[in-house]
Amino acid sequence: MRQTKLIAVTAALAAGALTLTACGSRGEDKGGNDAGSGGTTVVIGVDAPLTGDLSALGLGIRNSVDLATQQANAKKYVPGVTFKFEAYDDQAQPSSGQQNATKLVANKDVLGVVGPLNSSVSESMQKVFDDAKLTQISPANTNPALTQGPKWNTGEKARPYKSYFRTATTDAIQGPFAAQYLYNKAKKTKVFLIDDKKTYGSGLAGTFKGEFTKLGGKVVGEAHVNPDTKDFSAVATQVKSSGADVVYYGGEYPAAGPLSKQIKKAGAAIPLVGGDGIYSADFIKLSGKEGVGDLATSVGAPVETLPSAKEFVANYKNAGFKEAYEAYGGYSYDSAWAIIEAVKAVVDANGGKLPADARAKVLEATNKVSFDGVTGKVSFDEFGDATNKQLTVYKYEGDAWKAVESGTFSG
Repeated sequence: MRQTKLIAVTAALAAGALTLTACGSRGEDKGGNDAGSGGTTVVIGVDAPLTGDLSALGLGIRNSVDLATQQANAKKYVPGVTFKFEAYDDQAQPSSGQQNATKLVANKDVLGVVGPLNSSVSESMQKVFDDAKLTQISPANTNPALTQGPKWNTGEKARPYKSYFRTATTDAIQGPFAAQYLYNKAKKTKVFLIDDKKTYGSGLAGTFKGEFTKLGGKVVGEAHVNPDTKDFSAVATQVKSSGADVVYYGGEYPAAGPLSKQIKKAGAAIPLVGGDGIYSADFIKLSGKEGVGDLATSVGAPVETLPSAKEFVANYKNAGFKEAYEAYGGYSYDSAWAIIEAVKAVVDANGGKLPADARAKVLEATNKVSFDGVTGKVSFDEFGDATNKQLTVYKYEGDAWKAVESGTFSG
């Protein structure tokens, strides 16, 4: 759902029990702090699933944006400007995301939005933001079509919306990266391919399949599942009889955890592998002991290898958040900071004040943002994609995700 050196959640935090608090109502979660100076308020919007099955990831996104605004104010990073955040719960539903986008556009103080988590939700929001020239930066979306258009896989790339950016690398990189690792390093040659039919899951599974078969691997079975039903016994039986030596799942942890458990209980003692959508402490809880040995790819390098990420982890802990920052915390912080950098550039260029067309100017400045962030170098290419494309393979060992290998896809 990403490029140079990027952050992933620490094994300790990924393994730790998360206290999931449903924040506020289904609508907005108005946050902010009073550490800034000056009379101009700039709001950074947040859209993510703050309640429901994916709230572990969504709350990590919200908290990390909150932390960025706190630090910008404490440092008086943009003189005369106080940053606040305003978070909305999309419950991983496109219709809710679109409604939230409309509300954020209506608030004149909002000059940038971080989110959402889900690519399918982003599809419903992009035009709303683009029409308003309101910068949107997702820390988690990975579907290539969001930045490169529906024909990206044919080599015909066209940026659909100029207001959309992301700090995460795409499934065009992540799926093939996993395929190369499984075929070349793990020596897996027969895969059973499963996806949840959603934008993220089916796209990720598709890019994995293309590279795996290109390498010489064989797809011995394919199935689609409804992630809202937790009975996967039928597909588990199919996996058992297929002779597969690995399962690749395109989807997210609420379904992946029970799916892994049921596949093993059906007698198929083979690993389930997925993308960043399953890289969560909640997958470990949901898959139980049956999930030991499963693999996930996620964006960036392990947090312990990045000095900048260590500072982020310390600041996050000191801020007292109840929830872990999870897989997208660093990317969310960097997404918010990219907006802060763009606001600073606009204010500096306008004599210390925001211009009347602040949204358009911030959008223009976002294209030129370049800084050393939590996740490494943060900048965007001509499509709005991150220029940092590192990924890591993690393995469920003991009671936590453990880093196995970091690298980039060699296409």
